[in-house]
Amino acid sequence: MLETIDLTRRFGDVTAVDAVSITVPDGLLTGFVGGNGAGKTTTMRMITGVLGIHAGRVLWQGRDITAADRRRFGYMPEERGLYPRQPVLDQLVYLARLAGMEARAARTSARDLLERFGLADRAKDHVEKLSLGNQQRVQVAAAVMTSPVALVLDEPFSGLDPAAVESMADLLRERARGGVPVLFSSHQLDLVDRLCDRLVIMARGRVVAQGTADDLRGGSPRRFRLVLGGDAGWVRGAAGVHVVDVDGTSALLEVTDPDAVQPLLREALSRGEIREFAVVVPALSELYREVAA
Repeated sequence: MLETIDLTRRFGDVTAVDAVSITVPDGLLTGFVGGNGAGKTTTMRMITGVLGIHAGRVLWQGRDITAADRRRFGYMPEERGLYPRQPVLDQLVYLARLAGMEARAARTSARDLLERFGLADRAKDHVEKLSLGNQQRVQVAAAVMTSPVALVLDEPFSGLDPAAVESMADLLRERARGGVPVLFSSHQLDLVDRLCDRLVIMARGRVVAQGTADDLRGGSPRRFRLVLGGDAGWVRGAAGVHVVDVDGTSALLEVTDPDAVQPLLREALSRGEIREFAVVVPALSELYREVAA
């Protein structure tokens, strides 16, 4: 398991990361979300050793992380670290060799990943000849080709088309199923909500929420959608509920007293047809706005 404890980094008088403690369990996809300047990239750079730590600790499998541990991590920076005028395959092999991989194994792994990402026919092309999306695929391939024990990926889905997103998501799920802890950041909240087992939300350099999506949703008021055959305006006077919105025959409600549900439904039936009464599951974007405001 990968953990940080009170991780802190300052730039001059600005504290960019302020006592950040997060957990990235083995075998799970952990999504890292937050606005620009929230501190995600700085945190990832400290975890991987790219940036120095001013306070706090990074733990790997319950002990302080070492340089040898970090060498076994797969890291993808937000800004691509590829050589634009070097052929794709040669570059992947070179980077894998730097990580200690044997040349033949590196070439086999690189070819397999290029095939998987639909880039086998571009293996001899220079990176600068690829589209930004294809360069992104090469960067991810460089991060995963050495079978790392942990993955830390900064915006791996940026610039990818829907097919490439699914291919990348499948790859990360496979690595997670193999026991690898995966931490990745993204501004695509719907994608994070769909893929991730756990979420970490940062704002202004601090962690404002973390846990499973269900954990985070459990802290939000429980909402219901009530759709009637007639006008729903009468619910504004119902006891034990807070009316968030009424629009014609539909009402969005927060139940403040669980015992009020059955009387509410009996009253609705006495007035006509009930077409829908369902729990409204808040989207991750709503949760994010609530905790990061």
